[in-house]
Amino acid sequence: MVGNRKLITPGVRAIIRNKQGQVLLVRRKDNGQWVMPAGSIELEESILDCVKREVREETGLEVISAIPIAMYTEPRFSFTTAYGAEQQMFAIVFLVKEWSGEVLKQTEETDDARFFSLSELPAIPPLYQETLQDLQSYTGLVIVK
Repeated sequence: MVGNRKLITPGVRAIIRNKQGQVLLVRRKDNGQWVMPAGSIELEESILDCVKREVREETGLEVISAIPIAMYTEPRFSFTTAYGAEQQMFAIVFLVKEWSGEVLKQTEETDDARFFSLSELPAIPPLYQETLQDLQSYTGLVIVK
């Protein structure tokens, strides 16, 4: 029924910081890019369960508590998948307030993971740069874009 229509893709992105304020990034196996743990919600899953699952799958960490700090829904957040499908994201960015476990360097989806200071980040896509800028300006009210 969907055919070639553009779809809205709901998903999450997780900002995880250590005690030094560094941000956890993972390097994706499929394209080698450094990004935050992120992914799409699955059927029969809540948005909070989605962020918990994505963080666990990509880092090995268990999310204990997280709060939404931003929503990215504007048409400019459209993209084309590797399969040629057009999608517009509806992403909720969560700030992970509490987590446990040890960071896994490799998972099925990632080939590295580590904490970076905001002043010494590797090259990251513009979307993730914008997310970190939004983190800096977050005042307690959800940022809506």
